[in-house]
Amino acid sequence: MKIETKCIQSGYTPKNGEARVVPIAQSTTFKYETSEDMGKLFDLEAAGFFYTRLANPTLDAVEKKIADLEGGVGAMLTSSGQAASLTVVTNICKCGDHIICSSAVYGGTFNLFAKTMKDLGIDCTFVASDVSEEELNNSFRENTKLVFTESVTNPSLDVADIEMFARCAHAHGVPLCVDNTFPTPINLRPFEWGADLIIHSTSKYMDGHAVALGGVVVDSGNFDWNNGKFPMLTEPDESYHGLVYTESFGKAAFITKARTHIMRDMGPQQSPMNAFLLNLGLETLFLRMPRHCENAMAVAEYLENNDKVEWVNYPSLKSSKYYDLVQKYMPNGTCGVVSFGVKGGRKAAEELMKNFKLAAIVTHVADARTCCLHPASATHRQMTDEQLKACGIEPNMIRFSVGIENKEDIIADLRQAFEKI
Repeated sequence: MKIETKCIQSGYTPKNGEARVVPIAQSTTFKYETSEDMGKLFDLEAAGFFYTRLANPTLDAVEKKIADLEGGVGAMLTSSGQAASLTVVTNICKCGDHIICSSAVYGGTFNLFAKTMKDLGIDCTFVASDVSEEELNNSFRENTKLVFTESVTNPSLDVADIEMFARCAHAHGVPLCVDNTFPTPINLRPFEWGADLIIHSTSKYMDGHAVALGGVVVDSGNFDWNNGKFPMLTEPDESYHGLVYTESFGKAAFITKARTHIMRDMGPQQSPMNAFLLNLGLETLFLRMPRHCENAMAVAEYLENNDKVEWVNYPSLKSSKYYDLVQKYMPNGTCGVVSFGVKGGRKAAEELMKNFKLAAIVTHVADARTCCLHPASATHRQMTDEQLKACGIEPNMIRFSVGIENKEDIIADLRQAFEKI
């Protein structure tokens, strides 16, 4: 099936007389006839549902759909995008290990890796999004277990050279995880370029309507964990009677361990209702993304010709330093987010934010409605000026998330807002 059809059809096929739409299994638990039946589930000898923290029919259908959209062997929904990032790291890293991450990632991810993971004994080296291959190779250590980047960073809109990141990661025997939230699998499928793991904040374009918090981890099934670096996957797990994930689950070893170990012990599960709402968004994802990109390009071109704008960053613009990478990885479009700097610095940016009528000031990004944010005074306000610059954020930056309204109305709102400063 083509990806448009997968958005609608994948993950769930009703049988005779069953609900046509994915049902909401709003139950924490599931009944079995014998203890032996349930015991096989607990020992991972049989597939099924026994407690929603580990698996649920509604989540299962949506997970299968997302795995199909990205081309992976399996997926696991989480309570948020942050939980997805946490799951990836803790599934293969322990105290004393090291990861490498692009410095321009979403502020919450930056804090997770720089603060919380460090407190847990997992060190992180941050590198520039446009790091050279030589510099990236020099960042690896003997205890490095993961490379993490965003395909299109939030909010600086840097574009990662996924093939290069994957080549370096594999040369050092570690997987590459790509946060693909902004492009979505409609515009980019990182597994096709060498990535091994993908995460999304499903709260963004996948949901598309800002109604359901969530995240997802997707496993390509392509990484060979049997290289001596990942004993948690290749050696017996005493909590499952000595089961070895790579032997029992093959290509699905990573995602199986993520569910049966990290989800079991930490419990960052998405709710069945949120999964149901997410699925509704997925069904129109292939329709919405082209409109987001079309509108964002129109906005970016308007801003480029506005004498009150200091700079514009939209990767699909020919003036963008990432234009060539975009043509390679995302020729059909990147996302609906545009960032720009207002002449006059922080004060001018804050003044402009007060003037919008159609665009709403919200923490959220990447849904059907146009919205905006001044990161330096909101999502990234905990960062020092040095950290802000490392993330590609200037005090006058505005993140403008272009919705699917009429583009002329969106530009009219920008025009009237600028006229007042």
